[in-house]
Amino acid sequence: MTDSMKDKVAIVTGGSRDIGRAIAEKLAAEGAKVVVNYNSDAQQAEDTLKAIQATGGQAIAVRGDMTSSADVDALVAATREAYGDEIHALVNVVGGLVERRTLQEMDEAFFEKVMKLNMTSTFLVMRAAVPFMPKGAAIVNFSSQAGRDGGGPGASAYATSKGAVMTFTRGMAKELGPQGIRVNALCPGMISTTFHDTFTKDEVRRNVAAATPLRREGNAAEIAETTWFLVSGQGEFITGACIDINGGMFFS
Repeated sequence: MTDSMKDKVAIVTGGSRDIGRAIAEKLAAEGAKVVVNYNSDAQQAEDTLKAIQATGGQAIAVRGDMTSSADVDALVAATREAYGDEIHALVNVVGGLVERRTLQEMDEAFFEKVMKLNMTSTFLVMRAAVPFMPKGAAIVNFSSQAGRDGGGPGASAYATSKGAVMTFTRGMAKELGPQGIRVNALCPGMISTTFHDTFTKDEVRRNVAAATPLRREGNAAEIAETTWFLVSGQGEFITGACIDINGGMFFS
């Protein structure tokens, strides 16, 4: 463990499963006081806390829908109540594809739901947290390879929302840089998570893995390591970057 995150406060939205959980566990292992946000599955959140505490880490779980400004404000308030006024790291993992729909299958409500889940949630959490982020703090937003290449069949709304996350990240890097706050985004490709268990057929996953230069899917721990690099002191001169993690499947 380095000292770069010792006693720092980190919020991880969507932190109770898959990539979010791996990030929460990694930051806690590096000494951070972690706030694990979850929405619907209290048991997953509890399991994440137990895993962190079993290795001597500090964490609390806070339920909240990150598309609700009231819930977002409550998350930030709970963080400050538990760990003090400063927030040193924010990782926006919350998001999802919802379901695959073609253009003609989409209505306005569906399109807006996907945008709200992926883009609006990122905006709301950043808006609430930034006033409490000191110089040297860092934000990592989650985009996707889909935001680079348009996504797979039926994922155009998802891809559009993730492209918006990248653009917002770049804009916020310029706006918050003078305050000493860095803002970056990660763009994962095929990562072995319940997301792809739900939305991607096994045959497609095998084909993608076979076509990837590294000949495999990625894993959540690899995403967590890169996230830690960006929010710790290791990435002090990196801001506005949208970093691809896809095994060489797509070069930006």
